[in-house]
Amino acid sequence: MIRVEITRTRGSSPREKGAAMFVTPGTVRGTIGGGQLEYMAIDRARQMLARGEAAARMDVPLGPEIGQCCGGRVELALTRVAEAPAGPEHPQVLIFGAGHVGRALARALALLPLRPVLIDQRASELAQATGETRLTPLPEAEIRKAPFGTSYIIVTHDHALDFLLAAEALRRMDAPYIGMIGSRTKLVQFRRFARAQGLDTDRLTCPIGAGWSRDKRPEVIAAFTAAEIIGRLTETVSPFEKYPCDS
Repeated sequence: MIRVEITRTRGSSPREKGAAMFVTPGTVRGTIGGGQLEYMAIDRARQMLARGEAAARMDVPLGPEIGQCCGGRVELALTRVAEAPAGPEHPQVLIFGAGHVGRALARALALLPLRPVLIDQRASELAQATGETRLTPLPEAEIRKAPFGTSYIIVTHDHALDFLLAAEALRRMDAPYIGMIGSRTKLVQFRRFARAQGLDTDRLTCPIGAGWSRDKRPEVIAAFTAAEIIGRLTETVSPFEKYPCDS
C-alpha cells in the first residue's frame, strides 16, 4: 500500500501537516481532506502500486485549476509501505449511568475519535446499550483506576451517586473534561458538598450541553455534550466557555 502524508502546508488547507491516508488498489483508509486533492493523491498512489514505484512527491496548489477553493498549497509524500500502522489509541471517556442519556452519549461519542465506556450498576440498563460497557457495584473505583487523560460524564439515576462520582473525578487533576447532568439547583447543592471536601468545582461542566441548547431530549443533550468534549480535547472554544452553567 501507499502512505500519503501531508508534509507541508501554505495558506489554507483541508488538513494539517502530518495528516495521512493509506491507499491500496481497492481501498482507502484515512483522509487528507477530501476533494480534488485527495482524488489526485489516490490516483497517483495507485499509479505507484501498478508501476512498482517506492516513493514520490506531489506539490498541489489548491486553487480553481483543480476545482478546490482552499487557496493554499499542499506538499505530499507518497511512500510504499508493507502495512498501515495501528491507529492511535483514542482518549477514553467514562460515562456513568446507562439510562436514556447515557446510552445516547455512548452512541454519539462512538462516532468520534474517542473510546466511550458506559458504566452502570444495573445489568438491565447495560443490556440495552451498544458498544463497550462495564457492570460494577463500585463505579467510583473505575475513576480511581482510569488511564491518564480520561474524561468523565456523570448521568446516573441517583443524585447522591452523581455527587460521589463527580467528587471522585475532580480529584483526578489529569481529566480534560468532567461533566454532570443536572439543574442550577443541583449544581448549587453539589458545590456545597464539594466545598466541604475541599474540592474546586471550577473544572466541572454542569449541566452538560447547556451552553449550546436547553433542549432536554437525550439525543440532543448527547450531541451538544459530544461537541463540548471534542472541543475541550482539541483545545477549541465552545459556546459553553461563553455561557457557564451558573450565569
